[in-house]
Amino acid sequence: MNTARGVTLIDTLVAVSLLLIVFLGIFGAVQLSLDVVLNNKARAGAIALMNERMEYVRSLDYGSVGTVGGIPAGPIVQSESVTLSGIQYTRRTTIQYVDDPEDGQNSADQNQIIVDYKQVRIAVSWSSRSGERTVYMAARVEPLNGEEVNCSSPCGTLRIDVLNAANAPVSSARVQVVNSSVTPAVDVVTYTNTVGSVVLAGTPVGSGYAVSVSKTGYNSAQTYASSAENPVPALPNASIAQNQTSSVVFGPPDSGLDYMSTKKIYSYSAPQQTAWTDSFSGALNIASSTAITVSGGTAHLTSGSGYPLWGEFESVGIAPNPLSHWERFTWSGSTPAGTTLSFRFIDSNRALIPDTALPGNSAGFTSSVDLYGLSTTTYPLIAIRATLISNGSATPSVDTYSVGYEQSPAAIGNVTFSMRGAKKIGNSPVIYKYNQSGLQTAGSGLVALSNLEWDSYTITVPGQTYTLSYVCGLQPEYLAPAITQESFLYLTQASTAVVFAVTGAASQPVAGATVALSNGTFAGTTTSGACGHAFFSGIGAGSYTYAVSAAGYVPQSAAISVTGTSTKSVQLVAQ
Repeated sequence: MNTARGVTLIDTLVAVSLLLIVFLGIFGAVQLSLDVVLNNKARAGAIALMNERMEYVRSLDYGSVGTVGGIPAGPIVQSESVTLSGIQYTRRTTIQYVDDPEDGQNSADQNQIIVDYKQVRIAVSWSSRSGERTVYMAARVEPLNGEEVNCSSPCGTLRIDVLNAANAPVSSARVQVVNSSVTPAVDVVTYTNTVGSVVLAGTPVGSGYAVSVSKTGYNSAQTYASSAENPVPALPNASIAQNQTSSVVFGPPDSGLDYMSTKKIYSYSAPQQTAWTDSFSGALNIASSTAITVSGGTAHLTSGSGYPLWGEFESVGIAPNPLSHWERFTWSGSTPAGTTLSFRFIDSNRALIPDTALPGNSAGFTSSVDLYGLSTTTYPLIAIRATLISNGSATPSVDTYSVGYEQSPAAIGNVTFSMRGAKKIGNSPVIYKYNQSGLQTAGSGLVALSNLEWDSYTITVPGQTYTLSYVCGLQPEYLAPAITQESFLYLTQASTAVVFAVTGAASQPVAGATVALSNGTFAGTTTSGACGHAFFSGIGAGSYTYAVSAAGYVPQSAAISVTGTSTKSVQLVAQ
C-alpha cells in the first residue's frame, strides 16, 4: 500500500505563515537597528551642536554672555534652526541671572548685587520616528576671579507665577517677556519650572514689561498696557524697581492657565404646560361606561326609579406627543351626602397602574393628584377610570376633569445669541476677556464652541424673534477645564412670561416642585422640570402671587410683578 501523500493547502498555508513570522521578526529587528543607528547619529550631531554653543559661550567675556533680547542681553540668539549631516535641529539657548541666596536676595543682598552669576542652558531637539527628541546641557558662568559684577544699568527681579484653575502650579508653560522701551530691548522666551515659576533676576529697571503665557492645549493669558480703551487693566504690564522683586501672577479668577473645553449649546422652544380636559358636553371622550349618563355638561349615574348603587366610566386614552412629563390631575363635580366619587388611572392595556408607579392608585383618589413622578417611558398613554357610588336617592357627578402635562421642547434652528465670560481684562470700565455676539446655532438647533477656556458664561438672546426663557442650568454657568458641557436655551415668542427657578441646598435644582401663579384674572399651576424651572407664558403684565411647594421643603409664597420676560429665583429650605 502506498502511504505517500502530496502537499496540502493547509501545509502550504502553515509554511507561508511560519516564513512570514520569521520575515517580520527579521524586518522588525532591521528597523530597530536602523532606528538605533539613526538616533545615535542624530544624538551625536545634537551633542556636537551643544558643545559648539557652549564653547562659544566660554569664549565670551562675562559681560557679553547673554542672548539677543534676553535678560541678560548678549550676542547669542535664543532659538535657531541648524542643519547638520542632513538632519534638521532646533537649538535653544537660555541664559539667566541667578540671585544666589547665600548672600541674601533682592533688597536683603549683602552687597546689593542681585546678579551673582549666570546660568546657561542649551537644548537641541530633532524629529525622529518615535517623536521629538531633545538633549540638554547646563553650565554655571561666574565673573572673573569670582567677584560679583552688577548689572550694567540699574536692575531688579521679575517673578512670574502660573497657576491653573485649582490654584496649582503649571510647569513647562511658555513665558514671553517683551519691553521695547528699555535699552537694549527685551524679548525673552523661557519656561516655568516644576513649581510654575520663572524668576528673571537682572531685569533692567523700567515700566511696560508685557508678559504672556501659554501652553499647548491650554488657554493663554497676558498682561495689558493701559490705554484709552482699557485705562485700568485687570492685570497691568509689570514695572521693575532697583533691587526689588516685581511679581506677576497668572491665576484664578481671571488669568490662570488650564485645559480648554467645549460648550455645546442647544436652542429649543420653551416647554409648554397644557392639559387634556373633558367638560362632558358629550360622551365623545368616554371609551366605556356602566350605568353612566352624560347630560347637561356632567357625567352621573343613570337615573330611573332611583340611582344604581354603583357605576363606572373610563376616558379615552390620553397620549400627548411630544410629552416631557405628566403634571396634575384635577376635577370638579359634586358628591352629595352618602355618595362617593373616586378616580384611578389605567394604562394603554386598560390595566390599573400599580401603586409602585403611582402610590394610592389602587385605593382611588378623591382629590387632585400629582402625576409628575409617573414615568412617561412606561406610561406614554394613560386613561382615567371614574367610580361613582350612590345611596340610591342621590348621585355624585363629574362636571369636568383634566390631566396636565408638559410638552417636550422642539429644536429651533438658526438662533442668534451672545455669550460673555466672567473673566476681566479691564476693571474701569469693565472689559470682559470673552464677549462674543452674533453666535448662532445651526439648523439642527446645535452649535459646538470648542477651545473655550474655563470661565463662567452668561448667554443672552438679543432681537425680537425669540425671548430667552431660561437656560438649563442656571446662569452664569461655570465651564470647568477639559470637559464638554451641554447648555440648553429655551426660547419663547410670548411677549410676557415668567420663569421660576426653584433650587434647594447648594443651589441645586428642585424637580417636581408645585408652582402656582395667580391674580384676579389668571390662575395657573405647573410643576418644575428636571432643571428646576417652572414656566408661565402668554400671561398679562401685572402683579401676581406665587406659591412654591415641594416634598421635604418649607413652602414659600410672595408677590411678584411681571413685565416682559423675567426669571424669579426661589430657594427652598429643607424641613
